[in-house]
Amino acid sequence: MPDPEYTSMEHVEKTVRELLTEMKDTSEVIVDLAYAALLYNSEDMAEKVNELEKEMTNLKYAIRFKVLMASRNKRDAQQLSGLLQVASAADIISDAAVDIVNLLSLPLERRPFVSAMLSESDEKIRATKVKPESSMVGYTIGKLGVEACTGCRIIAMKNRQGWTYDPDDDIKIRAGDDVIIRGSDDGYKHLVEYTTGSKPWEFPEVSEDEEETTPQEEAASINEPEEEEEN
Repeated sequence: MPDPEYTSMEHVEKTVRELLTEMKDTSEVIVDLAYAALLYNSEDMAEKVNELEKEMTNLKYAIRFKVLMASRNKRDAQQLSGLLQVASAADIISDAAVDIVNLLSLPLERRPFVSAMLSESDEKIRATKVKPESSMVGYTIGKLGVEACTGCRIIAMKNRQGWTYDPDDDIKIRAGDDVIIRGSDDGYKHLVEYTTGSKPWEFPEVSEDEEETTPQEEAASINEPEEEEEN
């Protein structure tokens, strides 16, 4: 029977590589969301941070489970101990993220250091809204290659349906979306030019085989009748 600290056994079926990759990705997202929650005084983001921390605990348990199952002798234990160290380090990061969002319980006047602290970072947490005239509208994050083109990573998006955290590449950008990003000053400046429509999005060149249709062309093709085959 698992320790009461752990709420799920689903991760034990994954490979160690998959578990470590998920822990790495989660540890990056949880820190970004923690700072964003503090910067924008968001209880919703703080709640997501706590959810991710519980998920990280389950991932750490799965790693331990895998190591115990694979360790047959002293030599195995020595070789696999590094995995436990990596898992513990990621778990410590997630615990620190929870400590960060716990500062939300303090009144704003008692945490004036937060803005100054975040402003000194090379990569800052910022927000921008996608305007209807933006050429990003209708394209997926993956098609746009937002991080590759601007250096800004989208850590959360908000639309009429609510928040999406660590959005996947297949998520489409819609007019009116609030986008929370982590990036440099220059990267954020370029991204705002795109989200406000003051500058058209610059797509990377693709070959004819890789060329994809635009959202407008895709929508138009749906209404086109199919040609009947000749007998």
